[in-house]
Amino acid sequence: MTNRMNIVIHWAFSGISTFAHLPYEKCLTRPEKRFDIAIVGAPFDTAVSYRPGARFGPRAIRTASARQTTFRGFNPRAGINPYRSWASILDCGDIPITPFDNALALEQMSEAFLELGSRESVDIPAEDDQKTSEIKVKLITLGGDHSVALPALRALNKIHGGPIAVLHFDAHLDTWHPSKYPSAWSSAQSSFNHGSMFWLASTEGLILNGSSVHAGLRTRLSGDGWEDYDEDEAQGFLRISADDIDDMGTSGIIDAIFKRMGTSTPVYLSVDIDVLDPGLAPGTGTPEPGGWTSRELIRILRGIEELNVVGADVVEVAPAYDGRGEQTALAAAQVVYEIVTSVVKRGAKIRVPKESGSGKGSGSEGGGRDGSAVKDEL
Repeated sequence: MTNRMNIVIHWAFSGISTFAHLPYEKCLTRPEKRFDIAIVGAPFDTAVSYRPGARFGPRAIRTASARQTTFRGFNPRAGINPYRSWASILDCGDIPITPFDNALALEQMSEAFLELGSRESVDIPAEDDQKTSEIKVKLITLGGDHSVALPALRALNKIHGGPIAVLHFDAHLDTWHPSKYPSAWSSAQSSFNHGSMFWLASTEGLILNGSSVHAGLRTRLSGDGWEDYDEDEAQGFLRISADDIDDMGTSGIIDAIFKRMGTSTPVYLSVDIDVLDPGLAPGTGTPEPGGWTSRELIRILRGIEELNVVGADVVEVAPAYDGRGEQTALAAAQVVYEIVTSVVKRGAKIRVPKESGSGKGSGSEGGGRDGSAVKDEL
């Protein structure tokens, strides 16, 4: 007789708080553990220039993902349930990061991303000649402040053997020279902050110059002129402002991203939640009025599913400033879901189809009810 207590079903309000009720593993202490996609927390916020609190972001995003479950995870726009497709997806917990020493914290994150990102994936591609960027494991980081992108890019540079293009959704440039944060008592370590990490990454040769994009910008600039933009252009970024959505629409922004990045270039997708308007997502450290709606951001993310995303982050969620409905964390959890969906859908195209009824691979691998491509319903 079957013991019905052995059948575990997690409702949104039950179980421990992993992202989307995914299996939890302390992956950093289990080097033998393999996966295709890992959700990794980076609870670090001591490189911020304004309001701290993003160290609690990973916990908030996981809690907000509670209504994402394997039994109700099918994504109609993509035609797949990413949690029941080919990919082995784990919540690998948080990187142990000191809050007292930023130099040590940077080293801890760099080593953790490199170790996890160098793991061998679980699933076998359909052909042996696929590009390595397509078959390597993917890490999706829950921040944490935005400086966590620097150690992630350092790791990806070593894993993929070269610079990576960056698709950066943010209200701010984050390519500022460290001197743009003036201090009478400066230090080399103060260069590592959440507004200069892409400048550091560019100077280290980690970012693919000429193929990267900012989207959602509406920041004030330094000084009395355009020097910030000049430095940004020298680092090879295309700038798409928040206002551009009024003239271009979401489809125009999607087209501009593809024109710049293509579909084969390895891309690091970095989403600062302050790209959203603070009226909709107040729980962040450096809010800027005039941002996009969550619907607009999600529509753009759905439209760029063909990008070759090799890693991603969702950062700057600071729940202490969020509303009672936890709307910022909810938006961040949905963003992660959309990123996971797109990575899984793209990966399905190069992998051997699972036999029907074979467990996690028994769901659709992308397509409509009749097997055709899926688009958002009108």
